[in-house]
Amino acid sequence: MNLRTLGEFIVERQADFPGSSGDFSRLLSGLRLAGKIVNQQVNKAGLAKHILGSVGNTNVQGEEQQKLDVFADNQFIKAFENQGVVCGVGSEENDTYIAFESEKCQNAKYVILMDPLDGSSNIDVNVSIGTIFSIFRRVSPVGEPAQLEDFLQKGTEQVAAGYIIYGSSTMLVYTTGNGVNGFTYDPGIGVFFLSHPNMQFPEDGKIYSINEGNINQCEQGVVDYVNYCQDTNASDKHPYSGRYIGSLVADFHRNLIKGGIYIYPSTQSAPNGKLRLQYECNPLAFLTEQAGGLATDGRQRIMDIDPNELHQRTPFFVGSKNMVNKAGSFLK
Repeated sequence: MNLRTLGEFIVERQADFPGSSGDFSRLLSGLRLAGKIVNQQVNKAGLAKHILGSVGNTNVQGEEQQKLDVFADNQFIKAFENQGVVCGVGSEENDTYIAFESEKCQNAKYVILMDPLDGSSNIDVNVSIGTIFSIFRRVSPVGEPAQLEDFLQKGTEQVAAGYIIYGSSTMLVYTTGNGVNGFTYDPGIGVFFLSHPNMQFPEDGKIYSINEGNINQCEQGVVDYVNYCQDTNASDKHPYSGRYIGSLVADFHRNLIKGGIYIYPSTQSAPNGKLRLQYECNPLAFLTEQAGGLATDGRQRIMDIDPNELHQRTPFFVGSKNMVNKAGSFLK
C-alpha cells in the first residue's frame, strides 16, 4: 500500500501558496505537533485523573473551563509561537486575541483562530471531541503586533481551515481552498497518513442533527423543518434519522462522511445562536463549501457575514446541499 504522510502531502501542495516561503507549511506542522500532544492526553484521560474535570473557572463564553480545555489551548498557542509563523492567536478560551511579542512573530504573515477543544463537556464520558482552526493572512502591517482587525475578517478571506477529531481514531481534516483531505493518525509510529482524499458531502443525506430538547424555543420554521424530517407519511425518502452527539466536530464529521444536516438555530434563550462565527462556523463553512455542501445562518451564507467582535455568535445550518436548502425554505 502506497501511503502518503501529512508531511509529504504538505510539501506536494506548497505550490498552492506561491510566495509563502514555507511559512504556511510550518504553520500546519505546528498544528500537527500540538494535535499529537493533545491526542496523547485525551487518550489517557480515563487514567490520568489530573487532567479530568473543571479548573473552577469560566471562560469569556460563560462556559465552565475543563482542565483539558486549558491544556489544549496552551499547547496550540505554544506551538504557534515557537514556529514563529503567526503573529497572533484568537481562541475561544481567551477574553481577547493574543499578539505575540517576538520580532519573528511580528514579521509573520498569518493569524489563526481556534476552538482548542470543542465538545470538552464530553471528555469525562469518552465521547469524541475535537480542535477547530481557521487561518487568515494578516491585514495589519507586517513587523508590528497583530491587531483586532486581523481577526475580524469575513470567512471568504480564509486561506485554510480544518479540524482534528479525537475519537476511535484521530483524524486531521483540512482545506486550503483546493478540496478537503483527511489524514488518520497512526499512534504506533506517530504519523498522520492520507486516508480520506478529496472528501465530499453527499448532496442528500438521511441524518438531521439538532438538540430537540430546545425545540420549543426555536422559531416556527425550524420546528416545521424538524416535523418534516420526522414525517412518516411523506413520499420523499422520509423519515430521517435524528443523530445528535453534542460535540460539533463529531456531528459534523459524521455528516460529512454519511450525508446530513447539522442545525444550531437561534432560540429564545440564545437569540444569536450559540456557536462562534470566527472559530467554529467560518472554518467548518469553508470546509463544507470545499466539499460541495452548504453553510448558512438559515438565511444567508455564513462566510459572507461581516464580523464585528471576536466572540460573535451565529445560528448555524451546515451539511448536505439539498438538506440545507430545504431547511432554508421553511425559514423563508
